Amino acid sequence: MTRLLQGAAATALLSGIAGMAMADGYVIGVSNTVQGNGWREEMVCAIKAQALASGQVASLNIAHRNTDAAGQLEDIRNLIQAGVDAIVVNPASADAVNPAIKEATDAGIVVVAVDQAVTEPSAYNISNDQEEYGYLGAHWLFEQMGGEGRFFYMRGAAGAGADNDRDAGVQRAMAEFPGISVVQEVFTNWQQDQGKQQMLDFIASGIPFDGVWTSGIDNVIVDAFVESDEPFVPVVGADNAGFVGQLAAADGLEGAAVSNPGSIGGAGLTLALQILDGNPPAEHTVHVTPSIWANTTDEGRAAIAAAQNPNLDPEWPVSVEIPGWTTYTMDQIIACDGPGE
Repeated sequence: MTRLLQGAAATALLSGIAGMAMADGYVIGVSNTVQGNGWREEMVCAIKAQALASGQVASLNIAHRNTDAAGQLEDIRNLIQAGVDAIVVNPASADAVNPAIKEATDAGIVVVAVDQAVTEPSAYNISNDQEEYGYLGAHWLFEQMGGEGRFFYMRGAAGAGADNDRDAGVQRAMAEFPGISVVQEVFTNWQQDQGKQQMLDFIASGIPFDGVWTSGIDNVIVDAFVESDEPFVPVVGADNAGFVGQLAAADGLEGAAVSNPGSIGGAGLTLALQILDGNPPAEHTVHVTPSIWANTTDEGRAAIAAAQNPNLDPEWPVSVEIPGWTTYTMDQIIACDGPGE
């Protein structure tokens, strides 16, 4: 007859099962809703590289496709059914995917949102400080414009948490410069081709403008000026390798790159492992503070020169590591291999 194990025998059995699970490593799910964007590709590669470098991950289950919040709800629920130990998610919305996240955490699955925060209280968030990202670049741009004029406002994706936060930062900077206004506002959806065409169309319209703020679609904006044979105006972008190279080499370009590391994906993987190991952070939200590198100052030019890396895809941020959060090598993130690959 089968009997229930009790006391020390039950404890020993459970400890043995946990030990076997740890020996095999964790299974980590990943949910990302944007393909074909260099920042997102680096984010996924950082997750894979950190999973490999950690030695704690048996495998990754990655849902990486172009979709909306409804599609992401489906992806997260599929990861729950697959029995993953944790999910690293770049959310399509701050709250629209909360039901699936709550289902995951109710099932004992750790959920870490990267890049953009979610409002589900059972999830953890780790991201660049997106409001500060918007503020730093806009403040520099408005100063460069002499506190007066109109700028072309090239946002990310409508409704995305990071876009909303960045807009809050831009609006905060605008409040400090009453002589500044928006000449036109567009959403690039963080797509290079779309952003470039929007810039080409606006240049062709002949409407005067004095600066460009971009939400990380930047090197193609500089290309649009060159192809249109139009004089540069000050341009703000992210620390993408192509744009950072242009800041160092493009004659007559005044610009600034605000750091927004795609390697936040690797940091999210590290945070998930810490929580699985019983070491959660004191707060559910962790921010990485951005910095700005302008080619109009000696300090900025030095940072831009030091950041050059011909081995990176032009759309990848040059800040491929986050001290204290990522441990992979440059070769590992460029290889973009996870456990078992």
